[in-house]
Amino acid sequence: MNVMNENTILRPAASGDSIQDLFELLRVSTFRSPNALAIDFLGRKLTYRDLFQAVEHVAGGLKDIGVSRGDRVALSLPNTPYAVIFFFAVQRVGGIVVNLNPLYVQHEVHQILKTADVSVLVISDLTAIAEPAYRASENTSVRRVVVCPFAHALPPVKSALFKVLKAKDIHHFPADKRIVTYDTLSHSKTVARHVALDPLHDVAVLQFTGGTTGLPKAAKLTHGNLLANIEQVKDMARDALLEPPVTLGILPLFHVFALMAVMLLTIDRGGEIVLLPRFDARSTLDTMRRVRITLMPTVPTIQTALLREPDLSPGLFAHMRAIISGGAPLPVALRKRFEETAKCPVIEGYGLSETSPVLTLNPLHAARDGSCGKVVIHTDLQIRSLDDISQRMPVMEKGEVCVRGPQVMSGYWQSAENASAFTPDGYFRTGDVGYLDADGYLFLVDRLKDIIICGGYNVYPHVIEEALHRHPAVLEALVIGVPDPYRGQSPKAFVTLRPDSTVTAADLALHLEHYLSKIERPREIVFRDSLPKTLIGKLSRKDLKIQEGITT
Repeated sequence: MNVMNENTILRPAASGDSIQDLFELLRVSTFRSPNALAIDFLGRKLTYRDLFQAVEHVAGGLKDIGVSRGDRVALSLPNTPYAVIFFFAVQRVGGIVVNLNPLYVQHEVHQILKTADVSVLVISDLTAIAEPAYRASENTSVRRVVVCPFAHALPPVKSALFKVLKAKDIHHFPADKRIVTYDTLSHSKTVARHVALDPLHDVAVLQFTGGTTGLPKAAKLTHGNLLANIEQVKDMARDALLEPPVTLGILPLFHVFALMAVMLLTIDRGGEIVLLPRFDARSTLDTMRRVRITLMPTVPTIQTALLREPDLSPGLFAHMRAIISGGAPLPVALRKRFEETAKCPVIEGYGLSETSPVLTLNPLHAARDGSCGKVVIHTDLQIRSLDDISQRMPVMEKGEVCVRGPQVMSGYWQSAENASAFTPDGYFRTGDVGYLDADGYLFLVDRLKDIIICGGYNVYPHVIEEALHRHPAVLEALVIGVPDPYRGQSPKAFVTLRPDSTVTAADLALHLEHYLSKIERPREIVFRDSLPKTLIGKLSRKDLKIQEGITT
């Protein structure tokens, strides 16, 4: 990976000035500690000076290919230095990052590229990522495809071995005038001019989430939203962040939780991000032996996987200040078991893509069993009546969690759901049911929506049902979440077939591979003669859950 050797002129933030945009976050941390380590990727290390200069060059390269203020740039990248470099380079030129799950299938990527009207797509050259993303970009607004060679991000020896041993995993692109290489951008001599941004209105990230329709929908997160959430998390977890953290980056950076807890929070504090391209229990433990990790954002499934490793020991957590758990509810028994092993507090939080994402966090040494914590500063969290959204519920009474604060999105990108997402008096409706205790701890007890939380990811039944209906043999389909000892929940599909159809569950599973990512594919497909319906003939997911003995 090319980085400049010459000195780059840096200037401190003006006295008393607050940071106004996300690029400034990186610039200020670089000014403070240019020689501090910013990224460790499998042993390949970048200082803040290296990272800043790489960002400057790539920003110039983005200007060369026509990226300007407000343009959408989609990042479909595994956890590599490229993901960090491009995130800040896009902010440098005033563009908007569109986060893409690199494991999405072609159909899903295509929908997002069209919805966001993306002009530039940045992808890895790994075939599993490159092929579906590149094909999805055809017949869309994408005018440039930037290809980042995975091997070039590795340390020299690992890079050479990868090119030889993993040659079959590297995608070979057809001749296409849209394609531009990372090296072309990183060698740009163009100096990106400062773009004056309004933190309250200029969008930094389009974070895709699912709506009640299951169609792709993007939360518009402004620079102000994300900067505010950094300060809110720092306030709640100040004891764990007194010194610049060494953060383990095993959560994917395209996920809003990792975007905040792994990348932005660490860069703000001038800490080091230790990146792994994907989570693997053995690789994670090897990394923890090699590097003194002090901050570890996780999801419950990662904790479960690590506890299964026979050589997991307290010594690996000797320097750990906090383990942050998010993305899915954390069972009390799992939290206590992990704390006993790690001899370190596990603090659970709660949030959504629409809230940048953190709304609540347990205090570092005062976690409450079953609670996702206390509301962060400058945020008004209210429990509203399920029957009358204007009515606030008293302590210990259940209702819909509604919030207002500087981290709450400015709305959805070109979506008809904006009006229904907020209460008449301006509170965001989370769709979650919970209650507050007398000390202000939030407890979640149910979900208004039928989202399945699978390994920390939102899986939408409607999307799976739509994919099933694409098969000509399927007459009806319903999908529900069922308990899963590893992922928390997994989707289970129930299908009725058209008369005289002979399709098997294996046939449908193969069909779904073309439309769904692995995490979305049902754990089981069950055939039924009929599915439960309401009195007016509508398929009833509620009754199906009752039949299956699922009470939540």
